[in-house]
Amino acid sequence: MPKTKPKYNYPALKQLGPGLITGAADDDPSGIATYSQAGAQFGFNLLWTVVLTYPLMVGIQTVSARIGRVTGQGLVANMRKVFPRWLCFGIVLLLLIANTINIAADIAAMGEALQLVVGGGEHGHAIIFGLTSLILQVFIPYQKYVKVLKWLTLSLLAYVAVVLMININWGDVIIHTLLPHITISVEYATIVVALFGTTISPYLFFWQASQEVEEMRNDKHASPLLHSPKNAHTQLRRIKIDTYIGMGFSNLVAFFIMLSTAATLHVAGITNIATSAQAAEALRPIAGNITFFIFSLGIIGTGMLAVPVLAGSAAYAMAECFDWSEGLDKKLAEAKPFYLIITLSTIAGLCLDFTRIDPIKALFWSAVINGVIAVPIMAIMMIMGVRPEIMGAFVIKKNLRRLGWLATMLMLATVIIMIVLW
Repeated sequence: MPKTKPKYNYPALKQLGPGLITGAADDDPSGIATYSQAGAQFGFNLLWTVVLTYPLMVGIQTVSARIGRVTGQGLVANMRKVFPRWLCFGIVLLLLIANTINIAADIAAMGEALQLVVGGGEHGHAIIFGLTSLILQVFIPYQKYVKVLKWLTLSLLAYVAVVLMININWGDVIIHTLLPHITISVEYATIVVALFGTTISPYLFFWQASQEVEEMRNDKHASPLLHSPKNAHTQLRRIKIDTYIGMGFSNLVAFFIMLSTAATLHVAGITNIATSAQAAEALRPIAGNITFFIFSLGIIGTGMLAVPVLAGSAAYAMAECFDWSEGLDKKLAEAKPFYLIITLSTIAGLCLDFTRIDPIKALFWSAVINGVIAVPIMAIMMIMGVRPEIMGAFVIKKNLRRLGWLATMLMLATVIIMIVLW
């Protein structure tokens, strides 16, 4: 008799999906600008932050992924079971605003990066990137589109290549990474707050939970763990591996971006970097054309990855808030409001680049909104994660609970520091 194919077969590479894409999307052009500024301004002195944020990212993103896989619904759909709709709508609205501003900054950064490489007008390049991202999301089936996103994560390896092309004192790197040198100053505190806010962002929570739901929908053998507990061990193990590797990849790339700018720009006395494109341009006379070219291509690749995550996470949240049909696995005619949100947020972000609004100030306010709403969202996630009426027998265990609340308290501390600094 022919052998039957097992329902769940997860070879090592196939276990990488929502967590890997979520982690890679965290290193968007806006994040690259923040990491570049940290390296340029303070050299190796902030490398320790990447090590600290790794377990915190793993904790909170694992909670997010578990909620999606256990319940078969995204974060907002689960929020509505416990919290009033006005609270859900307020959070979703702030998320939509922050994501749209972030989309604008990322598209502008991609346009500037391509202009540096091939010339031409940065606005024209921005239009191409914005429309290409939108077309891919709306018209490419999810199973094909998610493969595109996975391949785009490889663009972040550009920053590993940059480090390999410059001279670095690895002894100093290890010492500063393991033994933090903390400076008591407003500038130092501000960049630490920016680093934590960039690394732990609300749109990542919504995206990973929703992608777990998408993955489940596209597997005819899968169903929410509440309905098929026999598959829990396999699925929760997959989530653990995916999230550990995805967040590890994210933080490793952030580490290399900070390291490369510390070893080049900081050493050369270039300490003020406002955008990722400025970082790339500043690298050219110091590290050479090849390093500059690789750094610029990395900006474009990660931007093409981050924009659909930003637009998609807002669309998922909005659709769940109003009970709209949602999902990148659905055709346009089947989920018109969902795709309308993706279209509007992408086009609005693109249009912001043609206004007099300062993209740097806009990005700052986006970070402020993200930092503020991250705290209640993380607290809500932790509350939902221990509620049996939501998670059934899969409520999060003690160690994960502690890690999630630690991340939440750290984000609260960064918001308080930010308010005090003002």
